[in-house]
Amino acid sequence: MHVELWHNPACSNSRNALALIREAGIEPVIVEYLKTPPSKTHLAEVIASAGLTVREVIREKEAAHAEQGLDDPSLSDDVLLDAMVATPVLINRPFVISPLGTRLARPPERVREILPSGEV
Repeated sequence: MHVELWHNPACSNSRNALALIREAGIEPVIVEYLKTPPSKTHLAEVIASAGLTVREVIREKEAAHAEQGLDDPSLSDDVLLDAMVATPVLINRPFVISPLGTRLARPPERVREILPSGEV
């Protein structure tokens, strides 16, 4: 099964999601999105496939969020997506993408929802 993890090794939620995927016997494709950010189009597709809004995915606690004035409710999704691609630390994590769906694995146990039944 092809599983992709948007991973930040410094994030405990991301490390725990990785551990759960590996416990299921799956070695995911690891994308260190801070080093290799997704394109704006791909980011928008992943957010939509997870059933989330752009605002639900942006990390509001990051200093860059306030510095860039991203709390302004009049900003469009397009502007927020541009900010996340330009400053990928603003992308909430970890995203896990599998043939069974896409999840923002917060808490990490949410990854179980998109792994084959009987695994993990």
